[in-house]
Amino acid sequence: MKKNKGLLQRVALYCSVISFVLAVVCGVILFLNPGNIGFDHPVSASLLASFFFFVFVGVVLWFIGKSNLPSLKIRQKGDGEF
Repeated sequence: MKKNKGLLQRVALYCSVISFVLAVVCGVILFLNPGNIGFDHPVSASLLASFFFFVFVGVVLWFIGKSNLPSLKIRQKGDGEF
């Protein structure tokens, strides 16, 4: 049985994909840029930090979007079991 995901879980899943794309962009720029400025330049360090940030944020958001979370709605009397 497929469970419908909530709005915020779908947003987290889409944001994780965007985060992975941004990580790839940072990685490509980091790969192409050191010939001009070198690895010891602060721009290279910030690109590497951004790469790791986007990768790990993407992983966390991916797991949030793919997990089976229970419904946290407050049920009223007569809506079902408590």
